[in-house]
Amino acid sequence: MGAEPDRKQDAGHRRPCDQVRVRVPATSANLGPGFDAFGLALTLYDDLIVTPCGSGVTVQVTGCGEGEVPLDETHLVVRSIQAGLEALGAPVPGFTLRCENRIPHGRGLGSSSAAIVGGLAAAFALAGEPLDRERLVVLANEIEGHPDNVAAAALGGFTIAWTEGGTGRAVRLDPADGLAAIAYVPDNRVLTKQARGLLPGVVSHIDAAANAGKAALLVAAVTGRPELLLTATEDRLHQEYREPAMPESLALVHKLRGSGLAAIVSGAGPTVAVLGGHDGKSAGQSQFFRNTPEPPDGWAKYELEIDPVGVQVWSMEAG
Repeated sequence: MGAEPDRKQDAGHRRPCDQVRVRVPATSANLGPGFDAFGLALTLYDDLIVTPCGSGVTVQVTGCGEGEVPLDETHLVVRSIQAGLEALGAPVPGFTLRCENRIPHGRGLGSSSAAIVGGLAAAFALAGEPLDRERLVVLANEIEGHPDNVAAAALGGFTIAWTEGGTGRAVRLDPADGLAAIAYVPDNRVLTKQARGLLPGVVSHIDAAANAGKAALLVAAVTGRPELLLTATEDRLHQEYREPAMPESLALVHKLRGSGLAAIVSGAGPTVAVLGGHDGKSAGQSQFFRNTPEPPDGWAKYELEIDPVGVQVWSMEAG
């Protein structure tokens, strides 16, 4: 994860910037048995442009969420920028925020985590601080409440996240060469709170043990043995319990798995993701992408690879 920040750089040594640009990836969490722990960063991105100004906040949004999300200080990116600056002990300026969104909202692809991680990353640049990805995970978890998606958005690749004394932690592992994902995204949304509300308070020891074994196997599958993905993505803890909120998604998972594809519910759903090996060819020529069916009516299909780096930040310094 990110290196420890230079504690010698105090507010007096910070250099202001004229503009900050941030690119943050979509993520898929859980991946079947890794409930609230596993995450993958995907090559679908939101772009943010933050331009400091004298006072006040102006928000512009294009793409996903346009006409739906607030355009004031209640916007999640704005709140994350402000929270980050306060945590870094930096002044909170007025600014203009422009969001170019490609990650669908409320579909299980980490749109809220992307907003939080993107806003916090922008705060580091606005404060003149180097991006500390480990601290970024800690701060993002405090806002999001669980670290699986934010870890993947911050670190890229394949991540395993947990909380320790209430603090978000994560490690990043390199996924196997050629690992890729198909995302089947429906029109309807499912709120994470609604999906979590369907989960039982207690599960059987048999199911818990089965998931522990499959989660361990999934680490091996994702990092080097993709031929094991179908078996390793079996889940007994959360997906079936969520069927009342997303019956079409679970039906698609069962259909795809029945045809030998490693299909899972992405995050809290309702997006269905398929993991597999990609031969390095372009999306239209890759055997993995060609062997996956077209989406159901009213669904979109995204052919994605694994983002290797997580959130990226560019800044133009003043003066």
